[in-house]
Amino acid sequence: MRHFLESRSRSMDDTLPGRFEITKEGIVHDMTAGIAPHELTTLRLRKRLEKVMPDELVAHTGAPDVEAEDEGILRRPDVMVIAWADMDGPGSFEPGTLIAVVEVVSPSNPDNDWVGKMRDYPVIGIPTYAVFDPRTGTGAVLTDIHATPDGPRYATRKDFVYGEDVTIAEWTISTEGLPRYAMPGTSES
Repeated sequence: MRHFLESRSRSMDDTLPGRFEITKEGIVHDMTAGIAPHELTTLRLRKRLEKVMPDELVAHTGAPDVEAEDEGILRRPDVMVIAWADMDGPGSFEPGTLIAVVEVVSPSNPDNDWVGKMRDYPVIGIPTYAVFDPRTGTGAVLTDIHATPDGPRYATRKDFVYGEDVTIAEWTISTEGLPRYAMPGTSES
């Protein structure tokens, strides 16, 4: 699967911005890379998590991807909570090594985070999925994977609004001061 994506994305890297992921439905092109509020939110969340987590864990941003080859899923979360020791090795991270995943919703493709990743992450065994939506200043933390007729899904969803504290896995962080996207017809930034 990785070879397929690498061969396709190599030919697109020079012409198309963003990054590419694979789901059971096909390739997802995420245009978010480089959008200031998205990157700033990711950075603030990473730093806030690392302040409260034990030293043997990291809130990692960037490559490599997380891949469940048997499921045909390759994703690159905005933030991955993982042990330093589990980062050592070639290729993609194994989904079972991730403690939590944090995504910041893209203004160009919000369904990727609210629908696609909400479906994919429990399938590959990510125990905690936190999604932050700078469009609305809201988010949700999803946990407790359980079996359903449509496959594994999260059983528990805790919604929040920016300004509240939020608990991701075992760690509580503030959402105060997270940037918002400037939406058409508004003056927020």
